[in-house]
Amino acid sequence: MTAPDLPAREPQGLKRRPEASGASRASGLVIVDKPGGMTSHDVVARIRRLAGTRRVGHAGTLDPMATGVLVVGVEKATRLLGYLTLTEKEYDATIRLGQSTSTDDAEGEITGGATAAGVSAETVTGAVAGLTGEIEQVPPAVSAVKVDGQRAYQLTRAGAAPELKPRPVTVYEFTVTGVRRDGELLDVDATVRCSSGTYIRALARDLGAALGTGGHLTRLRRTRVGGYRIEDACTLEQLAGTFEVLPLAQAAAAAFPSRTLTADEARRLAHGGRLTVSTTAAPATAAAYAPDGTLIALVTEESGQARPLVVFA
Repeated sequence: MTAPDLPAREPQGLKRRPEASGASRASGLVIVDKPGGMTSHDVVARIRRLAGTRRVGHAGTLDPMATGVLVVGVEKATRLLGYLTLTEKEYDATIRLGQSTSTDDAEGEITGGATAAGVSAETVTGAVAGLTGEIEQVPPAVSAVKVDGQRAYQLTRAGAAPELKPRPVTVYEFTVTGVRRDGELLDVDATVRCSSGTYIRALARDLGAALGTGGHLTRLRRTRVGGYRIEDACTLEQLAGTFEVLPLAQAAAAAFPSRTLTADEARRLAHGGRLTVSTTAAPATAAAYAPDGTLIALVTEESGQARPLVVFA
């Protein structure tokens, strides 16, 4: 597969299309540097006002305490979001050993803990290795996981905390970048690269459990979602000054392998038709483009054919 002739990536980040106030909004992504203290829904509400449309959503929730990359879709780009949530993510985090909390982060109440004064950096690194790779992870009790149609956090706050089952996730990288002592507490800075569905709060909790000290998350910054990096993100203040979207064609190219279509293939795919896969090594999901660079569809390639997952043309 070859990439279509898309706008080049600027040194400062992904090339964006500025939108004049009150103008008709183009479809695209907004890569937001979410501030602390706001929910992901709060950010979506702000983008709806700036974009002048209610057709806005996000790909992957960030907790209110967390900052960093929140991928927001506007208009047709909302149809990309379900596929973007499945991509890997990267975080910078700080884990406090010596205290456990009710939410596994600093927003909860302290529920226990034991001194971390005797825990060495080498011991932490060894415990982190046990939480790397393909693991089974129990989501936090205060999370958006659904149990019998209700969110776990709703049940927990109502006094009926559910017993959540472990789920398979992959932690590709869990690297300790620094440790700092504060009396009986030990703060551990780390970078994490993981699959979709991984809770960094749960990693903090489980690291504390493995060391016998208790642990919780005190800082979390998401630095990447798939192909979208913190360097590409704008603050809400910047967006209020000049509202920018990453055009739909370029947004898909940053997240998926590209397939360039012939004019005939583009017409067939736009009407829901299937195409022959040109190589057995083709990726499972790709962004398919017309000869002029217009995004036609996301396609999944299997059994010798490419079928559209979602059509944009």
